[in-house]
Amino acid sequence: MHYFQYHDSELYCEEVPLRRIAESVGTPFYIYSHGTLKRHFEAFDGAFQGLERLVCYSAKANSSQAILRLFARLGGGLDIVSGGELFRGLQAGIAPGKIVYSGVGKRIDEIDYALQTGIRMLNLESVEELHLVHQRAETLGKRAPIAIRVNPDVDPLTHPYISTGLKKNKFGIDTAAALEAYRLAATLPWVDIVGIDCHIGSQITQAAPFRDALASLMELIRELAQTGIRIRTLDMGGGLGITYNDEQPPDPADYGKAVREALAGTELALILEPGRVLVGNAGVLVTRVLYRKTGDSKEFVIVDAGMNDLLRPSLYDAYHHVQPVVHPQGGARMVADVVGPICESGDFLARNREMAPVNSGDLLAVMSAGAYGYSMSSNYCSRLRVAEVMAAGNRFEVIRRRETYADLVAGESVPGFLA
Repeated sequence: MHYFQYHDSELYCEEVPLRRIAESVGTPFYIYSHGTLKRHFEAFDGAFQGLERLVCYSAKANSSQAILRLFARLGGGLDIVSGGELFRGLQAGIAPGKIVYSGVGKRIDEIDYALQTGIRMLNLESVEELHLVHQRAETLGKRAPIAIRVNPDVDPLTHPYISTGLKKNKFGIDTAAALEAYRLAATLPWVDIVGIDCHIGSQITQAAPFRDALASLMELIRELAQTGIRIRTLDMGGGLGITYNDEQPPDPADYGKAVREALAGTELALILEPGRVLVGNAGVLVTRVLYRKTGDSKEFVIVDAGMNDLLRPSLYDAYHHVQPVVHPQGGARMVADVVGPICESGDFLARNREMAPVNSGDLLAVMSAGAYGYSMSSNYCSRLRVAEVMAAGNRFEVIRRRETYADLVAGESVPGFLA
């Protein structure tokens, strides 16, 4: 459920027409619905009612300060994968004790930052990382709360680029190796074993992979208990998918039911790391048609947003529904590629898409763009990163200004030998 709806043939975000925002801030821009974000967080959190839990939103999906602040106010924590995301979370007012640090390649300075900040848990992905974290904890005189990320070799049935729980993936360590890693961790004086971690992938649209991963983790927890290692926290990661086209992902309530059944009779605290499921359908990319171009075999709609603004279609061949901000009156539907201005043949937002007829100057809405949209954007071809806007009721505000040309060279310098 989201609050992007048509009223009298015009697309609104909550009570604000997207055309009015475009007139105010220009195009392209991302627009997020405050009401949708709040609704999604509360629905997800409520699915685990009765369990001791902490919803740690996955910052990589969208790290806008306004979104982080909203989730913090709703009681959420943060799942981070870099020192920069830790900084963003702290700036947004998220308590260190509600932050968990995942990621396969943490640098020494990032580990030190996390330890000095006092975050809730470091999710470790190799024995070498375990040794390094222990060494840094001893050097800093700060005990390191850790979990080990277990790779249960579960196929998440998703795109191979966002699968993370198979043996061939770079993430985590297998179950047998994890058992030995925990035994090693128990001997290290500057490490506190507080949890176990698992994340099998992203945009998962079936419940079975989650159930399989849970079963594997619970068996490992029982084995650890037999060796005297008590796990207090289970971090289930994220990965629950959304509907972009015709997918039918599990409802959070069904996911919550499966988790509650697996944890029945235990005293485990639960950490969840949703990202896309909270923000994906809460955001839209609005772009303006620049030209229509008819080739020998194909029609092109050229817009002012490109792959630098929304990379997912070019990177994953991902589907995003494209629809008019104002429905045209009459005219035959057309089939076209919706493409951007980047000098790459892979610069497209949609291919061979049946759509309403459009003309130069029309506005298009690229739907379900709230996750991995702005956060994956770039300045490729020296294009300016776009504005971000949030609407609540009948109000809207720019939450990140559009970059300027001066921003493109800020921080650069010319060496003296070229002066």
